[in-house]
Amino acid sequence: MSQLALQRLESASDDPSGEQKLLLIGNPNVGKSLLFGCLTNRYVTVSNYPGTTVEITKAKTTIAGQPRLVIDTPGTNGLIPQSDDERVARDMLITSPGADVLQVGDMSNMRRTMLLSLQIAEHEVPFTLCLNMSDEARERDSEVDPAAISAVLGIPVVATSALRRWNLERLRKESLNPAMATATVHYPDAIEQGVARVLELLRDREEEAPLSISRGLALSILAGDETLKPHLPEDALADLDRIRADVQRTVTQPLSVVIANARMATVDRLLGTATAKKEPARGGVRNWLGLVSMHPIWGVPFLALVLYVAWLFVGNFGAGTLVDLVETQVFNERINVWLIKALDTVAPFPHTHAIEDGIILPDYTVTGAAAGVGVAAKFFHDLLVGPYGIVTMALTYAIAIVLPVVITFFLFFGVLEDSGYLPRLAVMLNRVFRKMGLNGKAVLPMVLGLGCDTMATLTTRILETKKEATIVTLLLALGVPCSAQLGVIMAMLGPLALSATFVWGGVIIGSIFLVGYLASKVVPGDTGDFILEIPPVRVPKLSNITIKVLARTEWYLKEAVPLFIVGTLLLYLLDAFHLLGSIQSGLSPVVVGALGLPAEAANSFVIGFLRRDYGAAGLFAMQQAGKLDGIQTVVALTTITLFIPCIANFLVIIKERGRTAGLAIAGFILVFSFGFGALMNYTLRALGVTF
Repeated sequence: MSQLALQRLESASDDPSGEQKLLLIGNPNVGKSLLFGCLTNRYVTVSNYPGTTVEITKAKTTIAGQPRLVIDTPGTNGLIPQSDDERVARDMLITSPGADVLQVGDMSNMRRTMLLSLQIAEHEVPFTLCLNMSDEARERDSEVDPAAISAVLGIPVVATSALRRWNLERLRKESLNPAMATATVHYPDAIEQGVARVLELLRDREEEAPLSISRGLALSILAGDETLKPHLPEDALADLDRIRADVQRTVTQPLSVVIANARMATVDRLLGTATAKKEPARGGVRNWLGLVSMHPIWGVPFLALVLYVAWLFVGNFGAGTLVDLVETQVFNERINVWLIKALDTVAPFPHTHAIEDGIILPDYTVTGAAAGVGVAAKFFHDLLVGPYGIVTMALTYAIAIVLPVVITFFLFFGVLEDSGYLPRLAVMLNRVFRKMGLNGKAVLPMVLGLGCDTMATLTTRILETKKEATIVTLLLALGVPCSAQLGVIMAMLGPLALSATFVWGGVIIGSIFLVGYLASKVVPGDTGDFILEIPPVRVPKLSNITIKVLARTEWYLKEAVPLFIVGTLLLYLLDAFHLLGSIQSGLSPVVVGALGLPAEAANSFVIGFLRRDYGAAGLFAMQQAGKLDGIQTVVALTTITLFIPCIANFLVIIKERGRTAGLAIAGFILVFSFGFGALMNYTLRALGVTF
């Protein structure tokens, strides 16, 4: 390591408060976040990494009497990043001199773990290796000796089980004593010469570089890591490209492939001296389920079974039983009634409330001229408990209607996540998604969208390229109904012939694939490589799922609920300035003339922009009143499913993809939904279809 790099390590202040950092870095799905909770056991803060939308989790703790700021970096498969998450993990590692580094790896997948270890070592960062999931490793076909791994790498190695909280005290102590790895990778002479040239060039400009110069940095440059350019001296970029081109001419394969192959060969050599093979474990129910769930044929009925169970738990129990309980008995009969009565007492003005089944409705009738203090009283009344009130609409919707659905979905999704099913689903659908310019990873946010499109849009960060994230964001907004809306849709399709459900489902799925395919031809960029670790099938642990549900629920309350309030305030202002009625009137010709629906159906599309399920609920009320026939029901449900996303999702799309992309997505969906709905109306009636 250079003298300047050593000075940086010795003098670096890792945090303005003077706290020493402890960085957790590791592959995805190795229990890193669970280990973070075990090490800190404290209140955590979540913030975006500067210049990105990638969230970083931090918590203060004390280890062996020494204060530490523990940071859980995003999971990464390597230090040449393929996504924003991986870039942030790499940047935090190479721009945090003096920090203690704790690599977390899966003990049952040592090749992947040690491949990352060698890359950390090449960046000349002292670190400790935690081999987590040791309990699962004993059940598989290899046995790892931590002492032997420590000997070949030259760093402290500790085997743990964060799930069972085993050996964590030893890990806490060893994390304070990281060491420089002694294991090295020997590359072909041409690459070694290229590394020497890169290092010589960078050391001549070392004062201009905001990070320590290391062998790993030189190898990443040779491998063509474009994300490093912001960290490198600008006047050296042309020379670095020239060196890389010179080295590339000496080998037949891409430099990135040659470097990766050399690392993997070193990993296999080191593991040969540090692991002992056991007899392969017999195939059991778990192995059988793992194979069936990602089979291209048998995986389909397995997926159908999973979706059916999801419908029973999320759609029926969550969106039905729990929502009815919280909305009716907690909000409508208690909170809203109490607040309305309190406001009427504290700030009265001439009005009367409608009462239905003993419940005070937010709609009311002004009985006299409200002047002076009455105007102010009416303003605050409407702002809080009016038809578009913060409590009666925003909080009732966010807490009473959506939160029960979101929590049940988080529970179900947590089971799928911990069981190891989601990566297998991604493998099964990879070929299908390739047709849309995506890969199998895209199925993860798409499935999550069945719970909440707003949250699912945020999870598009796991996709490697901007093109993939943009396409999935579009498809989520276009055709993936959230659980609350899906529950209302199923209730409306129930009384109709089964063919109605097939037509609705077929059109929605077909639209998703059609738009996805066309978007893959229009949206610029490349599709990322499909590299996904397949974990073993596990029995989910309730404690682990509970931690995830609580963390995600906290996210929902902090991130999504404020957006519902903003959307409600927007509707309130539109109504106050008499613009809401104008919008509804403007939509009526399209709704009546093109879609063949009653004029009042326009209200459902307007309110659907704020609350997707309430838009569908308005259609449900019309169906119950006999105002919609079978064709009108299917056309209305198809259109409102394809309709622009709720305002909360729209605001998140703008946050993630930018204002221009957000407006373009909303504009396209608006035209597509009404256009496709009109085409369905004319086609079904021309064919004489009945439901």
